[in-house]
Amino acid sequence: MLPKRFVYILKSLTNPAEYYIGVTSNMPARLAAHNDGLSPHTASMRPWRSLVVIEFDEEAPALEFEQYLKTGSGREFARRHFRQTVAPSHRRG
Repeated sequence: MLPKRFVYILKSLTNPAEYYIGVTSNMPARLAAHNDGLSPHTASMRPWRSLVVIEFDEEAPALEFEQYLKTGSGREFARRHFRQTVAPSHRRG
């Protein structure tokens, strides 16, 4: 049986406006690697927390979804559906 794949979105705790999208077969190890500074793309914004993790049974759809999330429409999809920050003008009192 092939390992599952996880598409993830990380949120920087240092700069909450920064997000990172990736794919892995071992989410705890990958998050630790990001937080240990082992990824040049994320080292300067450490520490990170996982915002969204989606499990796939197969690699191909996981890679396709990761690539989609990195497009303009995919980033908008993630912003609307996954990100927990709401602009002040959209808050209801």
